Amino acid sequence: MENNIEQLKYPIGRYQRPETHTAELRMEWIDILSVLPSWMDACIENLDANQLQVPYRDGGWTIQQVVHHVADSHLNAYIRLKLALTQDNPTITPYDENAWAVLPDVAAVPVNVSVTLLHTIHRRMIALLSRITESDWERTYYHPQYQRTFAVWEVVALYAWHSAHHTAHIRQLRERMGW
Repeated sequence: MENNIEQLKYPIGRYQRPETHTAELRMEWIDILSVLPSWMDACIENLDANQLQVPYRDGGWTIQQVVHHVADSHLNAYIRLKLALTQDNPTITPYDENAWAVLPDVAAVPVNVSVTLLHTIHRRMIALLSRITESDWERTYYHPQYQRTFAVWEVVALYAWHSAHHTAHIRQLRERMGW
């Protein structure tokens, strides 16, 4: 039972921080980020309002909450990347993703609004990441919640995983439900 819960929570496995980065790895991560909006389009295609309210696992977020969470999270990531690239190791502001997931806009705004946001933010993010210098990949920000510094390359790796992680939640639920 515990293994099944782990599989539902982490359908592609828990995030593993890479030890290092190469130009090839960075391109793989950027490629994943570039296709996330299309993945999300496919994830929500033809789902009705009731289906969007189904949690991807017992005690987990609904599909609607997952979609809005990904947009919120990736918007924060984009801002944090820009801060890291323009300031000397800035301290970022953490947020409570569970509290954000139950704010009134999550229930009131259609998921396609957040998918559209993902299309626009990711276009900007990819344009930025595709043009930064080798030394920019080493720039950092400090995350007070984790009490550690994150390099730009680590953030990109994390959000590539995050993209695959949450789209897998929705895809696997659709498969289990026969949608």
